[in-house]
Amino acid sequence: MQNGKIGVTTENIFPIIKKFLYSDHEIFLRELVSNAVDATQKIKTLASMGEFKGELGDLTIHVSLDEEKRILKISDRGVGMTSEEVDKYINQIAFSSAEEFMQKYQNQTGIIGHFGLGFYSAFMVADKVEVITKSYKEGSKTVKWTCEGTPEYTLEEITEERDRGTDIILYISEENKEFAEKQKIRYLLEKYCRFLPVPIAFGKEQEWKDGKYVDTDKDLIINDTAPIWTKKPSEISDKEYDEFYHKLYPVGEEPLFHIHLNIDYPFNLTGVLYFPKIRNNFEIQKNKIQLYSNQVFVTDSVEGIVPEFLTLLHGVIDSPDIPLNVSRSYLQSDSNVKKISNYITRKVADRLQEIFTNNREEFEKKWDDLKIFIQYGIITDEKFADKAKDFVLLKNTDGKYFTLSEYEELVKSNQTDKDNNIVYVYTNDVEGQHGFIEGAKSKGYDVLVMDGQLDNHFIGWYENKNQNHRFVRVDSEVADKLIDKAESKPLSLTSMQQDVLRPVFESQLPSTDKVNYLVSFESMDENQQPVVITRNEFMRRMKDMSEMGGGMYSFYGQMPDSFNVVVNGNHPLVIDTLGEIQSQLGEELGKLNKKIDKISTEKRNIDEKLKDTKEQDISEDDKNHRDELDKKLAKYTDERTNILKEAGRNNRLVKQLVDLALLSNGMLKGEELTKFIRRSVELIGK
Repeated sequence: MQNGKIGVTTENIFPIIKKFLYSDHEIFLRELVSNAVDATQKIKTLASMGEFKGELGDLTIHVSLDEEKRILKISDRGVGMTSEEVDKYINQIAFSSAEEFMQKYQNQTGIIGHFGLGFYSAFMVADKVEVITKSYKEGSKTVKWTCEGTPEYTLEEITEERDRGTDIILYISEENKEFAEKQKIRYLLEKYCRFLPVPIAFGKEQEWKDGKYVDTDKDLIINDTAPIWTKKPSEISDKEYDEFYHKLYPVGEEPLFHIHLNIDYPFNLTGVLYFPKIRNNFEIQKNKIQLYSNQVFVTDSVEGIVPEFLTLLHGVIDSPDIPLNVSRSYLQSDSNVKKISNYITRKVADRLQEIFTNNREEFEKKWDDLKIFIQYGIITDEKFADKAKDFVLLKNTDGKYFTLSEYEELVKSNQTDKDNNIVYVYTNDVEGQHGFIEGAKSKGYDVLVMDGQLDNHFIGWYENKNQNHRFVRVDSEVADKLIDKAESKPLSLTSMQQDVLRPVFESQLPSTDKVNYLVSFESMDENQQPVVITRNEFMRRMKDMSEMGGGMYSFYGQMPDSFNVVVNGNHPLVIDTLGEIQSQLGEELGKLNKKIDKISTEKRNIDEKLKDTKEQDISEDDKNHRDELDKKLAKYTDERTNILKEAGRNNRLVKQLVDLALLSNGMLKGEELTKFIRRSVELIGK
């Protein structure tokens, strides 16, 4: 028997192992089973090279558990170890046999371990660990290594007759007794080992007998040793790809399509990625990619490891160049992981381009589901954006799809403004903004549908990249003003007539602290709506950004909503309203207007007289005269405004026109909507 101390540099190695070696204690089972797989792969490699001439036999790795005694055992029939190898590879922490083996057999693949610390993860959950092993080498003896979580160990030869291979026996500690439960071990094996390349047995298959499930004699194999990403794409049917997807994600819809990754230079990488159907809340879609290293599960928390937009994909990435370490910060900083990330981005873009080029019709059918993913990639990853610009699509209200260049060609002749900007008119609510859409179409404009979760961000990205292009929502202006052309229609109303009508229409607008309304008059076709409510494009975008993210836009979120009430100065009903008001208030307005005109004339004269005089040099008489004129002008103007507002409040036609505009914007609700319906019925009855 040999007694000794493990070759470490500090007495405190075991507390460090228990607390800091891995970020999650459950990883111990992955490490120990991975070591067993390594040992099995080694014996297969030696046999293939003629260095091992015995029978390989059944290479299944067996995991067994005695729940009552809290004893967990992992057994393999791999290469095993001699007493000298145990001393070298276990007693000297971080001297990895896998690393030495890989150096010797450089062209062999499938060796998992590289750092030699995996075995010691057992001490995160066990009070005592035993290793019973026998080397494949002829004449080898069975040896037993025992350690109770201190640097002291025992190593001895035992008389137990056994085949080659290794048993790792863990005596689970009281504080980690959850790892002595069958369900927990089954869960961990399925999580970390479900695709390992060597069969792993845990318990027995069961059958229904005499009203209950009973064990059979057949081992229950918990893993698929040859998952589809290890095969050539030509050997896999679409049905098999779909079946694998549902094996990974039992609950969910069919994926849109998949990408099979397979590269061996400048790094090794295989995998299958799926494009899922992404619904409105895409946060729940993230972190569905599983990272593997030689079929060993590493993590499914991939944010910061793959580009942000790729976290929306589902599937598997497997590379021996992904380190077997569950620390995300470690993975994020690893140079190989960064190379892999760049490669996957390029591969995804190439695959999307291929589908678009070869089967555009099918691509367009899936666009509504793909859109959020592609837009997410464009606004967060410049390299992807550069490739995606050729297959990102725009959809109009007629359900037709266009590439960016195709759409520019379609609209530039009719939708270029006086400043040579190409204007893209869009809606974010086809039903709710139907009247505005029809108005835009009556001008010959094409209207895009931009109702997605990321459309605002995409619009900002596109305008930033294309300085002479801008997007205008269909309800941001009346149809005649959506695209500012050089020519304009004459307005029937004079400025004085507009001053008469403005208070009339203001009197019928809702009164609230949270909304401002600004009445203006525009020259529009007389067959357009008499009153239209619009919202400034810039202010609306700022408010939207404030709601989505705050930050630099939070200032706009505190501001009241502002709407433009645009009165069609050429509409017959507006002209009739003016005539009615003038007829009703003509004499009274005439007297007030004369007073206002007289005072305005006096005020202009004194302003002209004093224009070159500094404020401190103006005489008291002139100041008093000017102030008196200001007060009189304000008094008579307010008096006129109040008279006009009172007339407006009693004008049912004006109320109806304003309510129609509010209704078309979805802004007429509750009691006011009920009154509008009642009034409409009464007006029809007349």
